[in-house]
Amino acid sequence: MKQPVHRRQPTPSNPRVQRTRNRVLAIARELLPEVGPAGLTYALLAERADVTRQTLYRHWPNRAALLFDLILEGPDLGTYPEPGSDVRAVATAWLKSLRAGVSVPAMRTAVLAVTSQADHDPDSAQALVRIGEDRHAALNKLLEPSGVRISDDEYTLLYGPVLARLFLDRGQVTDAFIDAVVAQWLTTLQRAGAPQANDGSGPMED
Repeated sequence: MKQPVHRRQPTPSNPRVQRTRNRVLAIARELLPEVGPAGLTYALLAERADVTRQTLYRHWPNRAALLFDLILEGPDLGTYPEPGSDVRAVATAWLKSLRAGVSVPAMRTAVLAVTSQADHDPDSAQALVRIGEDRHAALNKLLEPSGVRISDDEYTLLYGPVLARLFLDRGQVTDAFIDAVVAQWLTTLQRAGAPQANDGSGPMED
């Protein structure tokens, strides 16, 4: 199964336990846009999912852990790219997958909640770092056939404009906008002296 950028497979475990976990996450995704992060209490979630609060705490010792899994184990939207040697094509498809992921109401709410809480909640701060590491690693995995491995800064320069347009500008991320972001990003890679970052359009110029 393709892995969306916002999703990771949980560690395999007892099938019955995994089914319970998946059901709880599905119900949490339904509730989150309706009640908001503060309203998504373990009491409410336990009632709706027909489990005990102790069960919830065994899987997610705090709310940040629950939001972390909601973000990285989001629904498969069928938009995740395949690994490839064309850096431009992979980066473009990856940004479109990111756009699709944050368009899911529960995903969008969870991302904003973790980000807003990170300054005063160590668990949220750690979750935010881990989400970034997970997505960065996933993108580098997609880029492996091209021989390109991007740094932390190069990763931020790719996704940053998209999230800024969505969350700060409150605007639309069109295909044209993504194309412009990727074109500028490729120029940045070239200026940084990464001759291996061929965008699939031909030999790199000095």
